[in-house]
Formats: sequence, C-alpha cells, structure tokens
Amino acid sequence: MDRPIGVTILTALAVVLAFINAIAMLRFLGFLPSLGVLDIRIFNFWYALLYGLLAYIWAWVAYMLWQVDRQAWFFLAVITIFNLCLSFVVLVTGGSWYDINFTVIVSALILIYVMLPGTREAFGID
Repeated sequence: MDRPIGVTILTALAVVLAFINAIAMLRFLGFLPSLGVLDIRIFNFWYALLYGLLAYIWAWVAYMLWQVDRQAWFFLAVITIFNLCLSFVVLVTGGSWYDINFTVIVSALILIYVMLPGTREAFGID
C-alpha cells in the first residue's frame, strides 16, 4: 500500500505520544520526579492507570496508521481529543503547565493535521 508522507509523520507523532504517556505513567507511579520547580515524586494510581492505557492506545494507533487503516483516522481524532481532555483535567486538578505543555502542543498539531482535506483523502474519507 502506498503510504503518504503525512501519514508517516502522523505515525511518528503517535509513537512520540506513546513514549510521552509512558513517561507520565512512570512519573505518576513515583519512579520519576515532577518537572516543576520542586523535585517532588508523586504517586497517583488513577493517573498512572490512565496514562498507561493511553500509552498502549497510542502504540496501537501508530500500528494502525502504519498500515493506513481507514478507521485509524477516526480513532486518531477521538483519542487526540481524549488526550487533550485528560491534560486539561491534570491542569485543573493541580498539575503544572510544565508537566503537560509538550503533550498539549503535539496533540493539538495532530488534531489540526488530521482534519485537513488531504489527510482525509489519504484514508479514503470524504
């Protein structure tokens, strides 16, 4: 199957987000310190579970994108919005912008790129 360069870039970004969510999971399990001014280790099992699930989902989406699966487009849009909502919840519940800034920026870029007409045509969506 012929894979457009944009889909390859989306796959690479999905792998990056899987890696970022895996690091966030390790941070909320207490293995890595927070990225703020204070060097504090946080343990929150619920956040660790959600970020671990997101890391697995991003790896799965990257696999589907690599195969240019038609349903990967829809799932990528949905999981990107979910990732942005989860980052917003972390920000509202006491997290700092330094903890989530890269995730928010990459997720917003992915969402914008997925909605472009050329990307939709690559997946066969009208």
